[in-house]
Amino acid sequence: MEKNELIAQILALKKERNAVIVAHNYQIDDVQEIADVVGDSFALSKYCAESPHDVIVFCGVHFMAESAKILSPQKTVLLPEINAGCPMADMVTAEDVREMKRTYPGAVVVCYINTSAEVKAECDICCTSSNAVKVIESLTEEQIIFVPDKNLGDYIAKKVPQKKIILWEGYCITHHRVTVEDVKMVREAHPDAMILIHPECRPEVVVLADFVGSTKQIIDFAAASKENKFIIGTEMGVLVRLKKDNPHKTFYLLSQGLICPNMKKTKLESVYHALRDMKYTIELAEEIRLKAQGCLERMLAVG
Repeated sequence: MEKNELIAQILALKKERNAVIVAHNYQIDDVQEIADVVGDSFALSKYCAESPHDVIVFCGVHFMAESAKILSPQKTVLLPEINAGCPMADMVTAEDVREMKRTYPGAVVVCYINTSAEVKAECDICCTSSNAVKVIESLTEEQIIFVPDKNLGDYIAKKVPQKKIILWEGYCITHHRVTVEDVKMVREAHPDAMILIHPECRPEVVVLADFVGSTKQIIDFAAASKENKFIIGTEMGVLVRLKKDNPHKTFYLLSQGLICPNMKKTKLESVYHALRDMKYTIELAEEIRLKAQGCLERMLAVG
């Protein structure tokens, strides 16, 4: 099908299925354009839970669709590309968490949203890159196990030095690629631009940023700033939103390595086939779902 016909078919099927299409900020341009909502993973899951639709088409990766299912158990959640995973989420398992709890019996376990439902079910509380510092500060325990992102964990540890944070050796393969040399080169090429970096990057990279924040925080900062030139140190998909919302400002990507292959797997054809064939359905064992839900709800209670 031609692109316009494909989009028309998607919209017709969406109406027929009483579906909502949500897309993460890192999705390709075409997918972001046909989505009802574009945003960060947890914000999208909350939106889906509050929406009146029966079917959720989650254009993202596996753990994100799982989060939507955790919060919307009565709805059908579809992941258009079933092999769209998250290497960082795969770096820690439920058994790994259980072993860490046996090693540090007095510690509270905090998991990044970028984890499987099985891992969340073993953890005490969840966090996002936006609220991670606030979540850690809210805990009364001094000793904290943080999984799986050692880079985000290091960033948190420096912000909350009164806590003893035990890091898991996981990382985002995309953000971890960025080097100090990348920052120096782009700073030299664009000395008048502000450098905005995601805390999933290496600590030695993060310290060189003018601003550090989650994808949403980067988007909000760029929109509110009086500056007009920005170097973006997170996955390239966010440039779609930044350029659309700020047509008078200029944005450059910090590194050409800031591309997540898994996020780019979902195409318009993927969304069409997901709605046409009702695939791929995300299912969770109720015991796992309920435990994972508790982990997410404790984060929501922090605010």
